[in-house]
Parts: sequence; structure tokens; C-alpha cells
Amino acid sequence: MEFLDQTFFGNSVLNWAIAIGVILGSFLVVKVLYWIFSKVIKKATAKTKTKLDDELVEKLEKPIMYFVFILGYWFAIHFLDFPEGDILSNLEKVAYLALTINITSIISKVADALIVHVVLPLSEKTESEFDDQLIPVIRKFLKALIWSLGIIIGLDNIGFDITAMIAGLGIGGLALALAAQDSVKNIFAGIMIFLDKPFKLKDRIQIDGFDGTVEEVGIRSTRIRTLEGRIVTIPNCTFTDNSVINVTSQPALKVKLNLGLTYDTNEDDMQKAINILEDIVKGNDAITDDFAAGFNGFGDFSLNILFIYYVRPESHWLDTQTIVNKEILKRFNLEKLDFAFPTQTILKKEL
Repeated sequence: MEFLDQTFFGNSVLNWAIAIGVILGSFLVVKVLYWIFSKVIKKATAKTKTKLDDELVEKLEKPIMYFVFILGYWFAIHFLDFPEGDILSNLEKVAYLALTINITSIISKVADALIVHVVLPLSEKTESEFDDQLIPVIRKFLKALIWSLGIIIGLDNIGFDITAMIAGLGIGGLALALAAQDSVKNIFAGIMIFLDKPFKLKDRIQIDGFDGTVEEVGIRSTRIRTLEGRIVTIPNCTFTDNSVINVTSQPALKVKLNLGLTYDTNEDDMQKAINILEDIVKGNDAITDDFAAGFNGFGDFSLNILFIYYVRPESHWLDTQTIVNKEILKRFNLEKLDFAFPTQTILKKEL
């Protein structure tokens, strides 16, 4: 027992052993909790119909374990006696800051899960598209607000003068505004996008040389997936400084074909070609009833046919054109209607 009464760094061996035992015990509790989460709770939530409980368990598993370890650390340092009060105070500040960050993380994850699994499904049932665009922005803003408040509370708990910090930010606000003027411009442009609603999620748009589908409208930038499948992030100010073409909003996609037949095509074959074009699109569910084909001119090396039809917005624009073009090629070849290509006839004058 004399060994346990020996003092090292102001504390007996017994106190050091208890403190270390508390920390090791917290590790043991964490391991037990991890087993409970993986073997019991996750299996139980997997059987429920809602995904909210699965998401909460997945997101809160690590924060809860960190919380247990922080508590173990807190109790461990209070089993020790520090001759200088500042040492214990600083160790307590570490615990306060870690606990604040941990609780902030829990609140943020819970709020995010509620938005994803409760608010978003409700918004999808409404007829308005505005809430579908607004909720992702609110989600990001709420997460930033929670973390900002958490950091402020954490710094306040460890002794930082928050009032002085805010005052300092106010003094440097002008310099910050000048440095972030592009970001502020994009934020105001994002607000205008939400108010004017030139497009909505899943709309196909054309802007500044890009053509694609809107995937996300943020407060600072908008993401579109181009027809090549790439994600492009465009600053919101681009939408206020340039014209935006909303392809989805058009009643139908106009397709204009200029076909050329050889000059040896007679009148009957020309009419046959026109009839074939009209027959291809007539009755096609992907194409509207508004179509036209006609002999519209004499080219340098071809007799020209202008063919115009409209693809319905719910139909795939490229697949529809592919089907029509293949059918034109097939039917024209069967009827021996020859497409013209650039040719020259050279007449040699006999001397």
C-alpha cells in the first residue's frame, strides 16, 4: 500500500491509477456501445419502414461515442490534484470545447436528417417547384448557422471575449466586403434566381456556352450536368449577366433538316420523297402533329427538301432524331432516292 501512496507530479499513484482507469473504462464503454449499435440498434432500425431512424443511428453513432470519452476525460482530470489552478482550468477548457463541438455536431446531424427524410418528402408532394429549390439552400444555411452558434458558445465557454471579437469583425467588415464583393454579387444573384425563377430543378438550360440539366441551385452557385455527363458549377452572377435559354420550357423541340437529292431526280420521285418524310413522322408519339416537308430550292449540286418537325418535351430529343434519321436513310435507299454530294462537271471545249 505504501507504493500507492507515493506521489508523482503532485498526485499519488492511486489517484493516477484511478484517472487512467476512468479513461480506459470510457474506452471500454465505447467498445460496448459500438457493439450495441452495430449488432442491436442497426438491425432493429433496418426492420422499420422509415429511413429516418437508420440515418440518425448512422450519423449519431460516432458523436455519442465521443461524448462518452469526453465524459471519461472530464471525470479523470478531477481525480487529480494540480498545485497550479491554471492547469486544471485549461484541462477543463479543453473538455468544454470538445463537448460543445460534439453537441453541435449532434444537433447539426439531427437537423440535417430531419430535413432530408421529413421536410424534403413533404415538399416533393406539393405542386410548387419553388420549395424544391429553396430547401437545399435552407439546409446549407441551417447547418452553417448551427456550427456558427456552436463555435461562438464554445469559444465563450473557454474564456474568449466574444463581444470584442464581434467588434473586431465589425472594424474589418469593410475590408472583408471589398475582398468578398464577387461572393456578395453571386449571393444577390442567387436571390434573384429564386425570385425570378428563370428555371427550376431538372430543367435543361443553355447558358454561356453550356447546355445541360439543372441539378442544384445554391445561394452562391448553380450546378448543371451537361449533355456529356459532366458537372459544371456556374457562379450565379453569370445568370444575371447573360441570357438563359430554358430548353425545357419550350412547347416542343424544333428539328430542321435540309436534305438534297441528285439532279436526276424527277418530279414523281421528289413527291415520293416528300410523302416518305411526312409518313415517317405521322403517328409517331414522340413527335407533334405539326410537321412539314417541301421542295424548297435548287442548290449548286442538289435539289433541296426542307423537312421540319417538333419533338415533344417529354420525349428524348436525341433518340427521337436518331430513329427518324435512320428511317429516312432506310426508306430513301429502298426507293432508290439518291442523296446528292458536292460534284462538278467539267466541259472541255474541242479546239
